[in-house]
Amino acid sequence: MSSIELFYAGLGLLSVALIVWLSRDLFRRGGPAGGASALEWACWLTAVPALLIGWYFNIAYMREYGAAAGWWHWTTLLFVNPASASGGQDLIIANLILFPLWTIVDGRRLGMRAPWLYFPMSLLTSYAFAIALFMAVRERQRRANAAAGRGQ
Repeated sequence: MSSIELFYAGLGLLSVALIVWLSRDLFRRGGPAGGASALEWACWLTAVPALLIGWYFNIAYMREYGAAAGWWHWTTLLFVNPASASGGQDLIIANLILFPLWTIVDGRRLGMRAPWLYFPMSLLTSYAFAIALFMAVRERQRRANAAAGRGQ
């Protein structure tokens, strides 16, 4: 991997580690959330391949386009034809507007720590990975709240 690829991978992994560290009480063995639920397992089983597949294609993109690679260039490639433009506009609206609204509003309601962090993490890892991680941590927070009698 090139130094820029390692840099972005490092930032992505650092953002994930920060989220897990901030939520460490939820992941503690014997903690208030208990073990992983079926929903949480489904999220983890979706998150890992989403991250690996997303990074595979992002690294391929950086290697193919070299110095031209960047956020602006990547985004313009989403609009090379009507089919990709349809998916591209969905991705942009969902990731830049709806995802931050969802994670921040729902995360605060449940008492999650730093729910805003999922959005920048989605730009460094994978949108699908960020959704799956948010859903997994949200599920743990919901179960911890229920165990503490704090409602949903």
